[in-house]
Formats: sequence, C-alpha cells, structure tokens
Amino acid sequence: MSKENLNFESALKRLEAVAKKLEEENLSLEEALKYFEEGMKLSKFCNEQLSQAENKVKIIMKDNELKEMEDFE
Repeated sequence: MSKENLNFESALKRLEAVAKKLEEENLSLEEALKYFEEGMKLSKFCNEQLSQAENKVKIIMKDNELKEMEDFE
C-alpha cells in the first residue's frame, strides 16, 4: 500500500487485517516480523492522522470561542 493513496480509513482497515494475520498460529517468524513492521508503520500513520485531526478541532473550537466573545461584546 503506497503512501500517496493512503488515508486514515484505509490504513486502519489494513492495520486490522495485519492484526488478524499476526493472530494466526501458522506464520513463520519471518512472516510475523514482516507483518509486525507493517503494522507499526500503519499504527504510526494512524496516530499522526488522529493528532492532526485533533489539532484542527482545537483550532476550530478556539476560533469559534473567539467569534462568540466578539459577538457578545
């Protein structure tokens, strides 16, 4: 999965698939490490996306509070 067409939803869906794969008992060590590495990268990507979304929400809330204060005055 390439980063240019990766979004939060597709990354999360792939992360879930990777987690299920890791739960299988018939994986070789090499396969398990490959899936683990992919899962860590996907997890990092999802956390970054969530952090960016949280920051946008904080900015919107702060802007909204300022507008409400201006309207009150």
